[in-house]
Amino acid sequence: MAKKARENSERSMDPAAQAILIRADALGIGTAFTRFENMAPCTVGSGKSGMCCKNCFMGPCRITKDGQVGICGATLETIAARNLARAIASGAAAHSDHGRDLAFTLEAVAQGQAPGYAIRDVGKLWDVAQRVGVRTEGRPVNDVALDVARKALGEFGQQRGELTYLKHAPKKRYELWKKLELAPRGIDREIVDVLHRTHMGDDQDPVHILRGAIRTALGDGWGGSMWATDISDILFGTPSPKVSQVNLGVLKNNEVNILVHGHEPTLSEMIVGAVQDPELIEYAKSKGAAGICLAGICCTSNEVMMRQGIPSAGNFLHQELAILTGAVEAMVVDVQCIMQALPNLADNFHTKVITTSPKVKITGAIHMQFDEHHAMDVAKDIVRLAIDNYPNRGEIMIPDVKEDVIPGFSHEYLNYMLGGSYRGSFRPLNDAIMSGRIRGAAAIVGCNNPKVTQDKEHIDIPAELLKNDVLVVQTGCGAIAAGKFGMLLGEAAMSMAGPGLREVCEAVGIPPVLHMGSCVDNSRILTVLTQMATEGGLGEDVSDLPAVGIAPEWMSEKALSIGTYAAASGAYVLFGVESPYEFSEEVSDLISAGWEEMMGGKMEFLADPKEIVRRSLAHIDKKRADLKLPAYDPTKYGKSGDYGLQDYFDLPMEEQQAMQYGVPA
Repeated sequence: MAKKARENSERSMDPAAQAILIRADALGIGTAFTRFENMAPCTVGSGKSGMCCKNCFMGPCRITKDGQVGICGATLETIAARNLARAIASGAAAHSDHGRDLAFTLEAVAQGQAPGYAIRDVGKLWDVAQRVGVRTEGRPVNDVALDVARKALGEFGQQRGELTYLKHAPKKRYELWKKLELAPRGIDREIVDVLHRTHMGDDQDPVHILRGAIRTALGDGWGGSMWATDISDILFGTPSPKVSQVNLGVLKNNEVNILVHGHEPTLSEMIVGAVQDPELIEYAKSKGAAGICLAGICCTSNEVMMRQGIPSAGNFLHQELAILTGAVEAMVVDVQCIMQALPNLADNFHTKVITTSPKVKITGAIHMQFDEHHAMDVAKDIVRLAIDNYPNRGEIMIPDVKEDVIPGFSHEYLNYMLGGSYRGSFRPLNDAIMSGRIRGAAAIVGCNNPKVTQDKEHIDIPAELLKNDVLVVQTGCGAIAAGKFGMLLGEAAMSMAGPGLREVCEAVGIPPVLHMGSCVDNSRILTVLTQMATEGGLGEDVSDLPAVGIAPEWMSEKALSIGTYAAASGAYVLFGVESPYEFSEEVSDLISAGWEEMMGGKMEFLADPKEIVRRSLAHIDKKRADLKLPAYDPTKYGKSGDYGLQDYFDLPMEEQQAMQYGVPA
């Protein structure tokens, strides 16, 4: 039985999305939202309906009650653990392969075989080289870059030993990984290990199965993803705050609109250059357009927005809605989170969907394979195709909805922001948490999911945390959601943050929600947490910090890999929407209480966003108490920003000190 159709306000809280969904309904065109409503419940699914095993072809086997086993005898717990492990392996493969492709690009640049690319951040190259043991003194930049690229590539195929970045975790955490034999030996090695051990007839102990999954996830977070982020910074520049805009209103009614969608910045960065070519701009004008508008969708959007200031047309569930405006000449896609529905949807309009990755072809799309050795040529060919399509436009409808944003808070910029060029440090942040001016921190990450109202949990959860003086960092589609609703602006601190957090935001000049990049850039959050732990005053490990990780609207296997490596690094991670493993109480308890006892971090799935907030604040307060920090008191701060200078100096000295340092008057 199909689900009941929802009002558009239940599908998305974004007014631009609601306007386009009305148009889609009027045109009789389906979207992810309606496909979800029309989808009959799966009778061999997961969650409350049972657990399904499809790892061999004797089945599939559906387990719906205690004591039931599969054809081979596999128990509910074994099936649940295998399914989770395989999902983690797939997510880790996707993120890590992103890093591999960037390493190949860096290698080509270093060898002079990738015209159009350059090493834009030599300082970051030198920093990475030092961290991974590549000699820099007296050596040419390209020689160092070549060694760094080959060091990265070597860690994918490495069979023994351990990944280099692991040693840059807090010492206590690194030693725990070694003791528990969780240190990844090689990125691909661990992915293959999980796929092998979950084959029919192999590993059947849930605890042991998921230990392999933990190693695989750590190979993503402290391997493939971290390499992807670092090499992107080397090639395209380390992000720093930019002013940009977000939502469908960034599209232009009189310009050629090109959208880049996916995850890898190698192509999108070239298209950024191509659309600025004077000859192509003149060519667009010869077709009747006023110019060329480039915007992004999903994580490619985050990549070009935080480095180049290119506007974002929206997050994951906006990819169809953007085409539905009728104003998009070309949607250029590479890998991950790309709906197969796009070419069929585009047939109702003039939009060309262009696939570019050798890994991705979609029936009905145009394939123009990208090659970093001829990157600018391919990019210009794509832009020309879009320009040629401009005269084919029909009726358009671009919602007049957009919001200014300030993205691009890399961990390097956070160091600079908190301490300047010569004394960059996380000391001010740690001090603010220790004094209670900031209660704690939350990383809110991940996707959209049509099972829940688009963006609502990405907005409601941080809004409640901000009121309670919790500093929020966001990546991926969650960061774009925050941008749509004004949370990535400094002014948001005045209207949304609690009194202590507001003072910090005012003093430092930051929004209360910090945009830290794409989903692969969750590795930046690992680095921030490590710096907080090693700075002093907040314990010795990530598990000591008053901090949480939240994926409110998750939908992808990558999210499960991220959550697992964050938990293995010591974090408390909460997922929204629903649990695909709740039918197995043993596995649910294992990844929560079991992992917390073993590693100090854990994962939980909660459908109720209010309960996510409650548990997040309870965890933060417990960690504050464990560290013997002052109990959170929202009445203690908040006056310094509201007082005029003379009012402040008219107060008794003890009250001035109380306001400035948070000591009792």
